[in-house]
Amino acid sequence: MAPDLPAAPAAQAGRWRVFLDTNVLIAGLLSPAGPPAAILDLGEAEEIVLVVSRQVLVEADRVVGKKFPALLERYRLFIKNLRPLLVEDPPRQAVREAERVIHHDDAPILAAAKQAKVEYLVTGNTRHFASEKVRTFLPIPLLTPAEFLAAFRTFWEASS
Repeated sequence: MAPDLPAAPAAQAGRWRVFLDTNVLIAGLLSPAGPPAAILDLGEAEEIVLVVSRQVLVEADRVVGKKFPALLERYRLFIKNLRPLLVEDPPRQAVREAERVIHHDDAPILAAAKQAKVEYLVTGNTRHFASEKVRTFLPIPLLTPAEFLAAFRTFWEASS
């Protein structure tokens, strides 16, 4: 079961809303030195707004509990303290529409990111999310964690 989260604060003007796929969330927790962890740090520092769906939290909780049970309590505390913007899972019809362009396992993530109206979707799953059909369905940058950090660094340097 995913941890309960207090209501997330409204996004501040000018901060990117970044939807995280489950694999990015878990990777950021497991390895404090990689790009996924740096993205979580940007969220914690309130430089960006981290957005996740209920399914992402439930899936991450299940994966951490099954594969990394010693980290489960740390994960739940981390999520509670990080307080990502939690969006509801998309309706079944939206998921079915996403299934037309992406593997059925990834359709709820794609549909949730579209529903959340985010500026970026960050995923480590380049195999399924990199297709032209997916990019047409969700016409925002779909980036790996390293690509997102490069984009953020460019933005940060240009605005400084």
